[in-house]
Amino acid sequence: MASGPRGLGPEDSVLAGSPGRRSEKVLTMSAGGSAAAATLPSVASPVRSVVASPRPVKGKAGRETARRRLQLLPGSQAGVRAAGAEEEEEEEEEPLLSVPEEEEEEAQPLPPLCVSPMRGMWRDEKVALYCDEVLQGCKAEDADEAMSKYLSEKLKMKDKWLGVWKTNPELFFVKYEEASIPFVGILVEVTCKPRQSTSSCFKVTVSVAEPFSSNIANIPRDLVGEILEELEHSVPLLEVYPVEGQDPNIHDIALALEVVRFFYDFLWRDWDDEESCENYTALIEERINLWCDIQDGTIPGPIAQRFKKTLEKYKNKRVELIEYQSNIKEDPSAAEAVECWKKYYEIVMLCGLLKMWEDLRLRVHGPFFPRILRRRKGKRDFGKTITHIVAKVMTTEMVKDLSSDTLLQQHDDLDLALDSCYSGDTVVIFPGEYQAANLALLTDDIVIKGVGKREEILITSEPSHDSFVVSKADNVKLMHLSLIQQGTVDGIVVVESGHLALENCILKCEGTGVCVLTGAALTITDSEITGAQGAGVELYPGSMAILERNEIHHCNNLRTSDCSKSTLGGVNMKVLPAPKLKMTNNHIYNNNGYGVSILQPTEQFFIVAEDALRKGAASGDKKDDTVLSKVMQNLNLELNNNKIEANVKGDIRIVTS
Repeated sequence: MASGPRGLGPEDSVLAGSPGRRSEKVLTMSAGGSAAAATLPSVASPVRSVVASPRPVKGKAGRETARRRLQLLPGSQAGVRAAGAEEEEEEEEEPLLSVPEEEEEEAQPLPPLCVSPMRGMWRDEKVALYCDEVLQGCKAEDADEAMSKYLSEKLKMKDKWLGVWKTNPELFFVKYEEASIPFVGILVEVTCKPRQSTSSCFKVTVSVAEPFSSNIANIPRDLVGEILEELEHSVPLLEVYPVEGQDPNIHDIALALEVVRFFYDFLWRDWDDEESCENYTALIEERINLWCDIQDGTIPGPIAQRFKKTLEKYKNKRVELIEYQSNIKEDPSAAEAVECWKKYYEIVMLCGLLKMWEDLRLRVHGPFFPRILRRRKGKRDFGKTITHIVAKVMTTEMVKDLSSDTLLQQHDDLDLALDSCYSGDTVVIFPGEYQAANLALLTDDIVIKGVGKREEILITSEPSHDSFVVSKADNVKLMHLSLIQQGTVDGIVVVESGHLALENCILKCEGTGVCVLTGAALTITDSEITGAQGAGVELYPGSMAILERNEIHHCNNLRTSDCSKSTLGGVNMKVLPAPKLKMTNNHIYNNNGYGVSILQPTEQFFIVAEDALRKGAASGDKKDDTVLSKVMQNLNLELNNNKIEANVKGDIRIVTS
């Protein structure tokens, strides 16, 4: 639903006493006297008994904060405690809700919900639905009315229907296990009436349907009735989900509700109607494309998760500001005014970050801001280089192979060793497990190498950091190491500029793989890359890479996206200007996309391939080879003795974005 009210500046909103215009919209509907006649299917949603403490029923004013939080969809807010929860806990505790006794009525399982066709729509269909059918070229300030009009027209198809009201458990319970109760679902009946005004429609009046059904078997029916009575039987319309087994028109209503939910969940921004936008539908199309890129894996899961968290944080901060303003009863004190300004500017900064991400559509890296802001040190004043030994204890056996005039410095912490480096230094790491934030700040020409088996020298990323290994030095070399990515969302190795070499390394990815940005160069030899969310090696336009004797496998392991829709796999090249790639004696296998994919963003570069395709149309299976050879010549792509096999989509393919 709408993510919150308009954001006023602190100077004119610090005394605001209501949630705002977007939260005040009410649907003029009323409940019917009896359940909508329908024969529900026998297949039902799972029902379970839970142990929880029922919430004492309070007046409407006492639950205003919780209601504002329920403006958001319960799926994204499940388990979130309202601002008034601490006050409620101070009251006398209610007995825990246990398995019902025999004489109590046990709730029946919920019937299945209508399946929304939104999930199966292609991006062009979504764009046509929102831009052409719903918004119809309207301006941002008219989007609310357009959504309301669309929804109202659909609701006229059926004046009575059954649905499941899904809401936050904290509306019913004070104490509960969040994992056991993701939401409270109640089967309700709804009777629709035409709108009496031009205001947008976001609330509906409901009553409990028969038979009494819920996803919680032992929820007291009296509690449900009291809560609805307290809410005056008025709940957000978008929290009601139509069930299967009713009139065919109900599917159109279910689709309309899903269209509106998705609009306010992902496409609408609170600043849209505060800024002039000549073509609002074009902006909506860009946001739909962004969402589709997240879903089909063009933007890897961890990167997409960062965007979603930022968007959710923005929405929550707006709610916090509104609640803070609402609690100021009289003229604000200086401290309250300062706090209001702080919250306001935090929202402004999050707004700016979201705009930047949306404009660039995130792609693989999100905003293309430099990850390294530290200046290059260069060489030491006295011109000498130092070999840094990283081990808990240094012995003579460790340094016996070094020349007698080598300057040594011992560290038990890899981060300290990297921080002490100047250009020309070498960092020697002995077996053990290490973490180092400075690996994301490589600006000087150094060599980092392990001693012993590469499997025994483990360098893990810090999950709270965005980046793992990032280089902008002229020449950095990593040798005989295992890099284990844990939680970071950037590529496991990102080459921003200059040249980076990986030799005899193991790269176990959790986010994206190795990324070579425009103008940078990479050499990988005798190494293994596995587990990337996107491609194992990602080459940006104008980059260079040499890959020799490597294994790249089991990449494009997307956790939340549909792997079948993604083409990324072992190596992905983005052209215009074309990157340069030389591959020799590599083994690329068992990736969930293509072994090598060439991402073609425009039609212009594809003319040569299309001509070749037309000329070779009669040559059967050889036409793809002809196209590839033509394109490879233009790409400066050299492949020698590589073994590319068992990749889900195929070996090599030209794909368009």
